[in-house]
Amino acid sequence: MDCVFCSVIAGELPSTKVYEDDTVLAFKDIHPQAPVHFLVLPKAHIPNAAAIDAGNSAVVAHIFEVIAQLTGEMGIKEFRVVTNTGESAGQSVFHLHFHVLAGRKLGPDA
Repeated sequence: MDCVFCSVIAGELPSTKVYEDDTVLAFKDIHPQAPVHFLVLPKAHIPNAAAIDAGNSAVVAHIFEVIAQLTGEMGIKEFRVVTNTGESAGQSVFHLHFHVLAGRKLGPDA
């Protein structure tokens, strides 16, 4: 499999980790779009949100628990969570991931 996020999870590519447990990894975005911009993704390869089903949906709930924990620890009360599904929607890495953005006023296109 040629997935950049699977390579990050495996430790083959560097990342600035924010959080890690047995099922998820969070790390800073290499091209931040806000003062706070990190990604949270399952360690299991799930291509995108359209591939979430009864067999893998628990990890998504856990991801949102991690997002709440991390933003709380950072003192962030207002933030945006974004995931893209498909190339036309802006997905460039085909491994389910959630962008967490904060630290500035975020307009409708940011």
